[in-house]
Amino acid sequence: MSVTADTPGVSESIFRRNLSNFAANQFAMACALVVVLFVVMAVFAPWIAPHDPTETDLFRRLQPPAWAEGGEWAYLLGCDGLGRDILSRIIYGARISIFIGLAVILVATAVGILAGLAAGYLGGWVDVVISRLVDILLGFPYLIFAIGLMAMMGPGLVNIILALAYKEWVIPARVVRGEALVTREFEYVEAARALGASRGHIMLREILPNVLSPVIVVATIRMAHVIILEASLSFLGLGVQPPIASWGSMVSDGRAFILEAWWVSTFPGLAILLLVLAINVASQGLRDAFDPRFSE
Repeated sequence: MSVTADTPGVSESIFRRNLSNFAANQFAMACALVVVLFVVMAVFAPWIAPHDPTETDLFRRLQPPAWAEGGEWAYLLGCDGLGRDILSRIIYGARISIFIGLAVILVATAVGILAGLAAGYLGGWVDVVISRLVDILLGFPYLIFAIGLMAMMGPGLVNIILALAYKEWVIPARVVRGEALVTREFEYVEAARALGASRGHIMLREILPNVLSPVIVVATIRMAHVIILEASLSFLGLGVQPPIASWGSMVSDGRAFILEAWWVSTFPGLAILLLVLAINVASQGLRDAFDPRFSE
C-alpha cells in the first residue's frame, strides 16, 4: 500500500481545491466550455448537421452563406466547389479532429508513461537507451517526420494515428522520467522497496499516481498540437481521404477560389483556430490549478 498521499480524504480534498482553483479562472472555464461544445457537436453530428456532408449539387456550387431559403434553413456557411454544405462538413470534420487528437494522445501517453517510468526508476542502460531514442526522435521536425511516415504507410485514419503517435510519446516520456527521478528518492518508495515490493509494483502503484497530474496537463496541451498536425497532413492530402470531411482538406479545397469564395477555406480554418485556442487556454488553466509548481 502506498505511503504517499495521505488518506483518500486528503487526496479528495486536494483534488477539490485544485478543481475550485480551475473554476475560479473564468476565461479558462469559458474555453473549456467551448471544447465541450465541440465534443458534443462531434458526438451528435448526425442529429445536428442540417445537411448530408457528402451530398453534392453543382447547382449550389460556391453558393455564399445564406440564412434562409423558402422559409427553411439554408446553407448558413455557404457551399464548397462541389455544392456541399460547409457547416455540415465542419460539424462532421470535428469528429475526425477530436477523435484523432484523443486517439494519438491516449496511445502516446500510455507508451510515454511506461517508457518514462522505466527510464526514471530503473536507470542504468534502460535509461540510456530510452533517453537516446527520445533525443533522436526530437531531432526530427515533427511535421516532416509525420509526412515521411504517411508517405510510406499511405493515407488513412489508422495510419495517421500511428504516424503522429510514433513521435508524440517522447513528450510524456520526458515528463514522467523527470518526475520519476525525483519521486523514486521519496521515503514512501524506500519503504515499499524495504518491504520487498517488486519493481513493477513500485513503478505502477507508488510512483505513477504521483506523476499523473503533470502528465495529464501535458497531454491536454499536446492535443491541440496534434489537431494542428492532423489538419496539416489532411491539407497536404495525406490525412483521411474524401469524401470524409476533414478541416484540413476543407481548407485545401478552398485554395483555388480563395478570392471569389473566401468562405470555403475561412470557416474550417476558423474552426481549427477556435478549437486549438480553447484547448490551449483551458490546458493552461489546468496547469496552473493542478501542478503545484505553478500554484500560488
